[in-house]
Amino acid sequence: DDAQKAIAAIDGELGAVNFNPNDPGSIEAAITQMEAMIDERLGDYASNPIVAPMMEGMKERYRDAIIERAAQARMKGDSDQ
Repeated sequence: DDAQKAIAAIDGELGAVNFNPNDPGSIEAAITQMEAMIDERLGDYASNPIVAPMMEGMKERYRDAIIERAAQARMKGDSDQ
């Protein structure tokens, strides 16, 4: 039941983060902000054995995506992500 509620809680847009791809501190701040959004949405279910690994997986995927976007932006020379 909690797992279904958690999945419903993340249905739709989670949120948006902005960062400067040339500033490691900005990238890390965006990752921290994204993790906080996940915790805010799913924190009530964090002790659930199904939801907890899902939360960690989401954080890892979003972290990787932010790092990849930053790398791509640096390669293009774009600093307004």
